[in-house]
Amino acid sequence: MTMIRRAQLTLALGFSLLTSGTLPGLAAQCEPAGGFQAWIKSFKAEHSGLSKRTLATLDGLTLDQKVLRLDRNQRHFKQSFEQFSASRITQGRITKGRAMLKRYADVLARIERQYGVPPQIIVAIWGLETDYGTNMGKQDALRSLATLAYDCRRTDMFQRELTAALQIIERGDLKPSEMRGAWAGELGQTQFLPSNYLRFAVDYTGDGRRDLIRSVPDVLASTANYLKGHGWVAGAGWGPGQPNFAVLREWNRAEVYARTIGAFADRLAGK
Repeated sequence: MTMIRRAQLTLALGFSLLTSGTLPGLAAQCEPAGGFQAWIKSFKAEHSGLSKRTLATLDGLTLDQKVLRLDRNQRHFKQSFEQFSASRITQGRITKGRAMLKRYADVLARIERQYGVPPQIIVAIWGLETDYGTNMGKQDALRSLATLAYDCRRTDMFQRELTAALQIIERGDLKPSEMRGAWAGELGQTQFLPSNYLRFAVDYTGDGRRDLIRSVPDVLASTANYLKGHGWVAGAGWGPGQPNFAVLREWNRAEVYARTIGAFADRLAGK
């Protein structure tokens, strides 16, 4: 997981919700007397609507103490915008981002016509999140999510995210072995939490899978769909005080991060 994702987690996760009807009415009790395995058993019992094959992906998971430490040690975003953006809008990222704008120009143009989101905004997010797909994280997403769901600090939220991850498997978008990402269970080249994967992932190639790990067209279209779903206004500005700045803060609540996305997009466009 990149430093960016570690930094933004506290601010970014809280607004992720599943669509109605995706959750069971009950939630497993966090940190039960029987420990982690007892919690897994209870969680599975309350999700009997999922197939036994899907639920079996939870078997053998163990509590990840490293994930718990990371969740309690997020001290970033205290930098000024100038400090924060300078360390992330690097010349290397700008050069590669402009190359990506050219390489995927046709796809990005179609996406802009459909969703109203300019190519440079999508590519800026792509670059900031995972360096254009080169650093998506290697953590077992199911283990991370189960660990955070078991922990009482944010159990309701992460039980929703674990449920969403299992639903992604159930509908065939990703295999359990493919669900590797950031330490808090974020997936794909623009780091979607599982609930957002369910809500906004797009099968832009038409191959029957919403693949945010390997399919760049799916990644780019899904990122645009997320922004549109949070109110992106086609043709409007994205700087502080402008209509789309609030949408960028839906991507990440931290103002310095939202400003950095916009500044990076401007640099990619040669401004």
